[in-house]
Amino acid sequence: MVLFFVGIVEMLIVTAWTRFVTKSQVLASGTITIVNILIWYYVLEKIVNDLGNIWLVLLYAFGCAIGTMLGTYYLERAEKALTARRDAKTPAKATIAPLSY
Repeated sequence: MVLFFVGIVEMLIVTAWTRFVTKSQVLASGTITIVNILIWYYVLEKIVNDLGNIWLVLLYAFGCAIGTMLGTYYLERAEKALTARRDAKTPAKATIAPLSY
């Protein structure tokens, strides 16, 4: 069951890592890479120690899927909220009525 939650946490971290990389935040993306590698080490150790247990892999896979969905959903909502705040601060553009003859 631990690997299920580790999968969720890992994918939340990977989602944050992707955002930091796309925003060119070098230090943050490097730090998250180190944390992600440590998580991978833990996951590999658990799976290799019980290689015949497919349930461990499935629990981890489902945790990863849920973590990806949660991270993506959160970032999408955060981006929409940021866009809404920017739009609220931006004055409305004046429109020019078409000329009628």
